[in-house]
Amino acid sequence: MLRNGNFRRDVFDHAARAAGLDGLTPHELRHTAASLAVSAGANVKAVQRMLGHASAAMTLDVYAGLFDDDLDGLADRMDEARVYSACTQADERAKGKKATVSEIRSAATELA
Repeated sequence: MLRNGNFRRDVFDHAARAAGLDGLTPHELRHTAASLAVSAGANVKAVQRMLGHASAAMTLDVYAGLFDDDLDGLADRMDEARVYSACTQADERAKGKKATVSEIRSAATELA
């Protein structure tokens, strides 16, 4: 019968030592997997499902610090959406004709 304790002692610890990672635990690999998922852009619900947490709140309690970098990216995307919206509105005001560069700049300046 394969049990966690047997696997760790008989297989995992030897493999970690051979890789020069003596003392590495399976739980540390779990944290690494979660960190890599977050840095690759996974949202909290995806990480929750991957780790088998009961709720996204539990995932955030443990890994909230990893999601802080998402705020910068979110702010950038929101700013891009705001500028795109201003350009679209300027284009609509032009009644079907393409907005000129100066109209786009003017619309973007109005929002800034």
